[in-house]
Amino acid sequence: MKLAITGKGGVGKTTLTSLLAHHYASQNFKVLAIDADPSPCLGASLGFPRNLVEALTPIAEMEELIYERTDAKPGTYGGYFKLNPRVDDIPDRFVARHRGIALLELGSVEKGGSGCICPESVLLKQLVSHILLRRDEVVLMDMYAGVEHLGRATADAVDAMVVVAEPTARSLATAAQIKSLANDIGIKRLFLVGSKVQSDEDRTYIESHSPDLAVLGFMPYTNKAQQADRDGVAIYDASDEMQEAVRGIVGKIEKVRV
Repeated sequence: MKLAITGKGGVGKTTLTSLLAHHYASQNFKVLAIDADPSPCLGASLGFPRNLVEALTPIAEMEELIYERTDAKPGTYGGYFKLNPRVDDIPDRFVARHRGIALLELGSVEKGGSGCICPESVLLKQLVSHILLRRDEVVLMDMYAGVEHLGRATADAVDAMVVVAEPTARSLATAAQIKSLANDIGIKRLFLVGSKVQSDEDRTYIESHSPDLAVLGFMPYTNKAQQADRDGVAIYDASDEMQEAVRGIVGKIEKVRV
């Protein structure tokens, strides 16, 4: 299973990614959780010990590695550099591991925009392609509200893109924008998960205002999520409600995949 989870900032996509990671790990799957958000916080949501998270360096910030693999210095444009750098060893060398989950931080390219051809972006896209196309494990990508780490070559390798949305107009408008971007690169299996749901009215609003995306399920609003964050533990361990919600979501994803 290879899933990309995205949505407007703060809607709960990282929470969903962490729930999915612990669910699959509890089923004895190998799990690779990828933090592709420019402001990485997946490690904390997973309940990784702080020392493991602090020891991680986002791949986009590894200047020596980028230079070694592409023959070009990060931040440079023009000139010659490798468009197919070696990346097969990166997912095993530069991850933190905890409770059966491997965590990799991608980082972001700071200059040039989403369409830039620079050593950092080339390495990241090659790495994502390798992970999605070559590795045999559950892959969960916690993404920013976009598809910048994906491309047409990897669109078919993603089993589904899951857009997380709150019961608000702005959140669902962002979901519509993400759907358009995903369709542009050929991602066909897109779904919606409602988050921070407190009532039947919230569920109805999300279903009626979904940008023509099937709704896989809902994550309830719970104070336990905030408390888990404060205590530095995984929300998966802190809330039976969240565990039940993610089991239902996974069940629907598995049916779609078949």
